[in-house]
Amino acid sequence: MKNLKTQGFVLLDVDVVALNNAGKSNSTKFDNAVATKKIFKNGKSYVYVSGQAWRYWWRDSLQRNLGWEVSLITRDKKIAFTNANPIKFPDDDVFGYMKAAKDVIRDIDGNPVLDSKGKEKTENVTVTRISPLKNTAIVSVASVRPEENWSSMARQEGDSVPYGKEEYSAIMKGMFSLDLAQVGTFSNYNKTGYVNLSEKLQAEALENGLVTEVEDNFIKDAKGNPHKLARLDKGIRVKRATDTIKALKNISGGAMQTSNMADVTPKFIILATTKTGNHPFSHIASNSGAYDEVAEINIDAIREILNDYKDDFEGKIYIGKRAGFMDEKNDELSKLVKEFENIELMTVNTAIDKYCEQLETQMD
Repeated sequence: MKNLKTQGFVLLDVDVVALNNAGKSNSTKFDNAVATKKIFKNGKSYVYVSGQAWRYWWRDSLQRNLGWEVSLITRDKKIAFTNANPIKFPDDDVFGYMKAAKDVIRDIDGNPVLDSKGKEKTENVTVTRISPLKNTAIVSVASVRPEENWSSMARQEGDSVPYGKEEYSAIMKGMFSLDLAQVGTFSNYNKTGYVNLSEKLQAEALENGLVTEVEDNFIKDAKGNPHKLARLDKGIRVKRATDTIKALKNISGGAMQTSNMADVTPKFIILATTKTGNHPFSHIASNSGAYDEVAEINIDAIREILNDYKDDFEGKIYIGKRAGFMDEKNDELSKLVKEFENIELMTVNTAIDKYCEQLETQMD
């Protein structure tokens, strides 16, 4: 079983938006005002979209645009959980889950087994799955000072009702990693995050031929024997992995879209397959200017990564860029492609499609 990861880096370009809000603003004269999410680094302000919000957009895009049947959510007092069935629901597989639950123990006739006090005995059937898809928050590359916009509700009789909101324009970066060996592959040994399937679900899946057993190359039991993993058919696993990446072509989302609609699809993307879990592209976007207010792609940083991690890459690296976005970097990117035989430069959507074609040949 190959240990391969898809490593992705994206840049978004948005204007006059409020993609992810932080609740009531405490730094305004308006009683009814909303603040956007921001964080500080080296004394400067950067706006961001939480990793959870990005995942919400992602899952929604997979459901609406690629026809995924998503797992149902159950609310139980102060907790909520999905169906926790990654065999049936692809989002449970790719996005992970935790379902803490207990089942009533029953005898051979199906009757509840009682304890000495006459109460039904239960057994722990908690299942958890570490998400094969991991992602950062989406954060502005350069420092940003959001502007407070005054708005009002004035269609009614009488005085208008004022409210405020913070808006900004920014180039924003995000990274993600998809564990290709983990997609469609489920463990069931006693370790947090690795009890993916209940014994009942795994037995039914094996009996019905929905999964087959394969050996875990990395984890062994106390006797030195490889643990067994339950694995879906390759065609299903490939589709789930490629769908996840293709969803970026039409991903949409963000707060206040009614009057601050924004295109949150990537305007620049790098997709590569690596033999390690390390994400190499974290610092290829940088800022400049007196106040770190200008965002740019650092071509020298990309060149350094391609040299330093050349033994970690598997197959070609696809770079996609939308025309009209940072066109001043076109010549440098073209020169970079000529330096490295394993680099392809094209439009964003074509880069996604070409990488997914390569991915079909890389998954075992």
